[in-house]
Amino acid sequence: MDSGIIVAVAAGCLTGLAGGILGTWASIRNTKGPRERAFMIRACAVTWIAGLVFLALMFLLPMPWRYLLWIPYRILLPLCIITGNRRQQRIRREETDGA
Repeated sequence: MDSGIIVAVAAGCLTGLAGGILGTWASIRNTKGPRERAFMIRACAVTWIAGLVFLALMFLLPMPWRYLLWIPYRILLPLCIITGNRRQQRIRREETDGA
């Protein structure tokens, strides 16, 4: 394999990993209260685990089956984002109303 391709793939992986770490840090840092922070830590942990499981399955499953992983991914990812955002906003409202 060409060394330029290896360097480009490694750089892309490191850039994506750095972006995920930065996004996780910013999401937790920008919380307003203890319940919201606890929720965000759990949500980030679940997201990282789900992402790693998805990547592992993409590498481990044989060729026709790995493409079928994209069907639940494309459905569940937006649903989880919308549900998580709504829950975070509800927690934030409850914490500010109760304070």
